[in-house]
Amino acid sequence: MQDLDISTIIFAIVAIFVVFKLRSVLGVRSGPPRPPVDPALPRASSELQNPPAGGNVVSLGRAGSAAARPDDDAAAVERWKGFAEPGSEVAAGFDAIAAADRGFAPDRFLSGARAAYEMVIGAFAAADLPTLRRLLAPDVLANFDSAIRARLAAGQTMTTTLVSIDAADFVEARLTGSVATVSVRFAAKLATATRDASGAVVEGSASEVADHLDVWTFSRDVRSHDPNWLLAATQTVQ
Repeated sequence: MQDLDISTIIFAIVAIFVVFKLRSVLGVRSGPPRPPVDPALPRASSELQNPPAGGNVVSLGRAGSAAARPDDDAAAVERWKGFAEPGSEVAAGFDAIAAADRGFAPDRFLSGARAAYEMVIGAFAAADLPTLRRLLAPDVLANFDSAIRARLAAGQTMTTTLVSIDAADFVEARLTGSVATVSVRFAAKLATATRDASGAVVEGSASEVADHLDVWTFSRDVRSHDPNWLLAATQTVQ
């Protein structure tokens, strides 16, 4: 046997000592090797690993949606508070419209609808077709235009005073394809008079205030870059 170099012997002794210490600190793991963890994969929450008492299962909703959280139901109840009852068809319509049009907000919509109500009534009485063209859908514009032309052909004029809008409430909301429609019921007080060429009142009264209850439906294609809603239908409620 060849003589061993003293440095080789010392190195071997040190290596054996290090291996022994590592085994004593880390121990030896038995069983099959563990798979590596992919950091891109989501971790299961403790809520799903440990189902609630009583055997109830946490609902995951539609495929691809996030897991339900305790505050989701409360947020859904508060979302349309003051404008639609939770679980109502109007609330469901708001949900659908807001999902397609992130800028939709019922408070701003109602404020704009009130302004449109006043503008349309005033423009119709004044035979102001340019203003009506900006506010009305084609079918409604055609009806208003026909009525205005008939009035002018008869030599008549109209005056309308909006005394007050007493209420404006949502009665319907829905999304059909890409077209959103929202209906608002207006309760208003108006004084309307139609006069002939001589100035005599032939219909209504300029001094008597009458209650009016109407449902106006506004529509908008949510794919359009134009944020404006147009009056698509009107209905008088008896």
